[in-house]
Amino acid sequence: MRDGFPDFRLGSVLATSFTGTLSERHGNAVERIPTPQRLVDWLTVNGLAVDSCTPAQLDLARELRESIHAAATAAAIHDPLPSSAVQVINDRSAQGRAAAILTPEGKRQWRLSSASRVEDALGVIAADAISIIAGERDGKLALCASPTCRAAFFDTSQSRTRRWCDMNTCGNRQKKARFHAKQRNPGSAE
Repeated sequence: MRDGFPDFRLGSVLATSFTGTLSERHGNAVERIPTPQRLVDWLTVNGLAVDSCTPAQLDLARELRESIHAAATAAAIHDPLPSSAVQVINDRSAQGRAAAILTPEGKRQWRLSSASRVEDALGVIAADAISIIAGERDGKLALCASPTCRAAFFDTSQSRTRRWCDMNTCGNRQKKARFHAKQRNPGSAE
């Protein structure tokens, strides 16, 4: 924990990593961007550095996060996408002004129109969400098997059978629970 805030759960997919800024949604929720500065920190860690963030911009970010989570959850379970979530994602995507640039190392990097425009960074996140929800990328949307988490994640494993949003947290917690249950009931079968 840095500065008294929970650590970020970073993943390789921008949009689902962003939804992970609120974890344990069905348990004791953990808000990882409780302040505008923490959103600035998260954006910086994810290559979308901005100078500052207002409380209103933090509200826009949280609205986008929850909309991505709702749409990704619906897509993962093959339900219709919630129209209000689709509208928010589309609005944030259209309002952002960012350009993909190629670095000398051959990597894609985002250049925001202004270092202080959180809306530009949110546009990049929304565009990433669109690409995974629309099925344009190699992988599949899934939900964490942890009953307290149920985070949407993008499974790019070869078999597409990943069960946990993060093996180091949810997966290990479930493994420990099974281990302790076996210790309490040594004669029980799995």
